[in-house]
Amino acid sequence: MRIKLGFTLAEVLITLGIIGVVAAMTLPTLISNARYKELEIGLKRSYSLIAQALNMYQAETGERLLPENVGRHELKPILIKYMKVARDCAWGAENSQDTLYKACIPTNYSDTSKNPKIYKNFNGSSNTIGMAYFDDGQFVLVDGSLILIENNGGERLFISVDVNGYLKSPNRLGQDLFMFQIDEKGNLLPMGVKGTVYNEENSYCSFASTNNMNGAGCTYKALSDKDYFKNLPK
Repeated sequence: MRIKLGFTLAEVLITLGIIGVVAAMTLPTLISNARYKELEIGLKRSYSLIAQALNMYQAETGERLLPENVGRHELKPILIKYMKVARDCAWGAENSQDTLYKACIPTNYSDTSKNPKIYKNFNGSSNTIGMAYFDDGQFVLVDGSLILIENNGGERLFISVDVNGYLKSPNRLGQDLFMFQIDEKGNLLPMGVKGTVYNEENSYCSFASTNNMNGAGCTYKALSDKDYFKNLPK
């Protein structure tokens, strides 16, 4: 006599139900961890690419790029020369519906009635400043990141980067949008480190601050704290 071993339909359904419950509990965490890892890798890659561009400029010209020697709107063409650019955004798309420049920040960026994709601060408590730090040149790299330049001919040279692009969330300072500053010696500094404009953590990298530039000073922490991206504010 032969005995056939197997599972009953009820046992199979119970097993599938358990697997479904476990998957429902763990999948959101896995997805979040993957997204945070993508942002972390994107920031490190962008930092390296910008630093390499500045170093190539020095190798070619024999001098460091200094804020005092860079006139208004001169930084963008310098950087583009040494980076792999997929889209030159000029000074921004003409409007948020401009399909040719849909990966670029529109020049009517601050008009929330026409452009819903406004950047938020670190904890999402307020909108960031308008185009003030984004209107001196934009371009999209082949990896999808968006480079934004502040170069008004004064002492400040800021380079911001949305590491996963303008079209992808969370669109927040200190989460996917990070700022760097070129100091008076030509060093590329992650914003938040001593010597940069936004280096006060209680105001510019805080879970509680409602300052519209909260998050601007998080770049240094994001690069130096291994657990930074695991603990982003929701």
